[in-house]
Amino acid sequence: MLVWVIYDISENRYRSRVAKICKNYGLFRVQKSAFLGDLNRNESESLALECEAIIDKTDSVYVFPMCENCYDKIKLIGAGFDRELVSGMTITKVF
Repeated sequence: MLVWVIYDISENRYRSRVAKICKNYGLFRVQKSAFLGDLNRNESESLALECEAIIDKTDSVYVFPMCENCYDKIKLIGAGFDRELVSGMTITKVF
């Protein structure tokens, strides 16, 4: 399933660690604090747990599942991410 990870983290050190976790799961950065990629349920839950262990109580990390049909209905205004990069993708995870 497609998964969006969006976060609001105040401290650079924690923000960098969450970004690294997202990249390690093969997610693509679509904005500075937003990642998108294809994860199964276990991977999604594992990513959420890893992020939860890092952030403090004033920070937030959202992990949103999104169906392919909903993804196809995204309306983009302005310069955005490369939809071809994440649409119908087969992601090779690098660990």
